Amino acid sequence: MMKGTIIKKPIISEKATAQSEKMNRFTFAVDTKANKIEIKNAVEKMYGVHITEVRTMNYGGGKSSTKYTNRGVVEQRSKQWKKAVVTVADGETIDLFNNF
Repeated sequence: MMKGTIIKKPIISEKATAQSEKMNRFTFAVDTKANKIEIKNAVEKMYGVHITEVRTMNYGGGKSSTKYTNRGVVEQRSKQWKKAVVTVADGETIDLFNNF
């Protein structure tokens, strides 16, 4: 898998920002086929930091909504995506707001 396509974007939410400030954890949306080792290597290469831990979560794919159309009832599945929470070594940080 190519390194540039593993990390899609950083996730910036209230919870993710609080974790980055207090626990040195940063959250990214990643490719659904990437494993923890590939995610760790991609983040280390992209941001130049040392990663101590990687946690991943899979979202979506289940029944999302039901639409009533002229062809009958149509069920849609929600989009699948994967989130990775990486813990950076002590004394290091990732500046997500100025690193574009």
